[in-house]
Amino acid sequence: MSDKKKFKDSTVGKLLFGAASMINPTLGQVLSGVSSPQEALSEIGKSKISNDDKIKLQQMIYEQQNKEIESITSRWKADSMSDSWLSKNVRPLVLVWCIVVFSLAGILDSIESVPFHIGVTWNDTFEKVMMSVVLAYFGGRTTEKATSFFKNK
Repeated sequence: MSDKKKFKDSTVGKLLFGAASMINPTLGQVLSGVSSPQEALSEIGKSKISNDDKIKLQQMIYEQQNKEIESITSRWKADSMSDSWLSKNVRPLVLVWCIVVFSLAGILDSIESVPFHIGVTWNDTFEKVMMSVVLAYFGGRTTEKATSFFKNK
């Protein structure tokens, strides 16, 4: 069983289902089976409600996602301002660790004389973890730099 929170139980999901049910009860039922914000946006687009209602729901999703991203960024900024060496360096250390471990696993998997093989399931997992870590690190750094750049202007 996965520990990951279901979309309908997330903050964005609760907001979306509540708003959808108030705007149009039928849409609330349509969205009850979605598993991600992207799927919710797709279902909203396909629904037979007014374009104004579609726009309102889509804006609510985007606004809530932006709030969640901003809260993550503010936590990362607080970490970087901390006096603790570990909190300042945890993101770069995780990035380096992932690159080293995944590169080593890839190299070992490609050498025929070494009896080490990455399974298909692990391949997908490695790809998703690496994408998440790299995007979070560089996306977070880019956001921090852009924010400080625009504040100084």
